[in-house]
Amino acid sequence: INGINRVVNFLPYPGNYGFIPSTKMDKKRGGDGDALDILLLSESIDTGTVVDVIPIGLLVLQDSNEIDTKIIAIPAEKSLRIIDAGNYSDLNKDYLILKDMLRLWFISYKGKGLIEFIKWGDEIDAKAEINKWALK
Repeated sequence: INGINRVVNFLPYPGNYGFIPSTKMDKKRGGDGDALDILLLSESIDTGTVVDVIPIGLLVLQDSNEIDTKIIAIPAEKSLRIIDAGNYSDLNKDYLILKDMLRLWFISYKGKGLIEFIKWGDEIDAKAEINKWALK
């Protein structure tokens, strides 16, 4: 944060956490000024690895009075997948507990009451969010 490394004193991230290259959530357009965050539901992948993904959902949070969006995705490569969900409907139907866990993790990892859950979105919302913040 602000050029200083931070330590998350909480449970480990519930997936591979990173950002989508060539995106920036421009503050002038309501973003937080960072690249668009992504949580990849997969086996552990080395930091810095670029992975082809399939967006299956969108988690919208409010953090420090800014909207903070997280893309939820699975790897395009089937051997790296840890769940059998190819879209939001599958996630909602077969992995409802996982959705609850992700929501709870993200509203808790910075401390009680600091992050607010706004809503979930589907794969169409996720792709629209990626396109919205893609650098042109």
